[in-house]
Amino acid sequence: MCLANDGFKEDSNGHYQRDSETVGFSQATVSRVLKDDPTFSVKDSTREKILNASLEMGYKNVPQYQRITIPQDVAILDNVVPDEGLQDVYFDELREALVKHAEEQRMNVTMHEDVDSLIANADKYAGFISIGPSPLGRKTLHRLHRKLPHGVFIDINPAPELFDSVQPDLEQTILDAIDALTTSGCSRIGFIGGLGNIMGEHEYPEDIRTFAFRNWTLRLDLDVQGLVYANGPFTVENGRLQGRQLLQDHADDLPDAVIVAADPLAVGVLQAFATENVIVPQDIKVISINNQEIAKYTSPALSSYDISQDELAKAAALMLAEALTANRTISQHMRISTRLVARDSFTPQD
Repeated sequence: MCLANDGFKEDSNGHYQRDSETVGFSQATVSRVLKDDPTFSVKDSTREKILNASLEMGYKNVPQYQRITIPQDVAILDNVVPDEGLQDVYFDELREALVKHAEEQRMNVTMHEDVDSLIANADKYAGFISIGPSPLGRKTLHRLHRKLPHGVFIDINPAPELFDSVQPDLEQTILDAIDALTTSGCSRIGFIGGLGNIMGEHEYPEDIRTFAFRNWTLRLDLDVQGLVYANGPFTVENGRLQGRQLLQDHADDLPDAVIVAADPLAVGVLQAFATENVIVPQDIKVISINNQEIAKYTSPALSSYDISQDELAKAAALMLAEALTANRTISQHMRISTRLVARDSFTPQD
């Protein structure tokens, strides 16, 4: 089916006039579909054909709420490095939520585990959504943008001028954690994190949670000299190693509390503390980030800021759908709030 190259013209009666043989449907059918007449019943396949053809021929007046119902083929760039640990669980849940919400937006999803594969097959897709923290080089990101200008990154923001992003508001989360601890009487607060990158035009080799902790404690005039441990991967074993190191360095002057950048690290930290008979929360309070299922079952149960993978996935799918239907060229960036789920390792004061 095709529509005339000059699109549809609305007559004085509100009908869109085209030769019915050219359109493949009657003027009345085309008119009522484009006007989204609520009293008109039509097959979904007929509606899709008319809407798709009208957009292909440059017809501008298809409402965006109708455009969003047109199926799109999109890719998911699975940019995750498996660690066979708790971090994998986070991305498994995010991946599942993303597929669900993409399908709700009538997106046909194909997974790609390699950016070069995505670029090579870019002609098959209207856009993409990326999960996972693995850094991508600037040249690679520009190659990707030339092939697929519409894309959304979840959790990271590697090229703010090129692509959209949806991220948990980790800078605010760190500030909230500091405020909760200081309000509860803690003055010496430590931090345990991992290696990461703040990405953008100038890549900075520090995880955003570590960066935020250093920034906020400096601005709040809190002394954290020698209390920041942020090396290695976000794994249980590395949490155990860094927790043990903190205890060795501060055997006689433990901080009042420690903020841990992610639950897998926090599990290891709690294990290290238990091995050395450091009692949480009596000797030291612990707050983590992610609120994975394991947080309920640690000893003591872990207080952790909840990052909703479902909200991240929903926002990313909606953002890509809007970018595709509006053919938007200005990048947008969204931060999703977190909330503290208080358990035994730290109970905030009201």
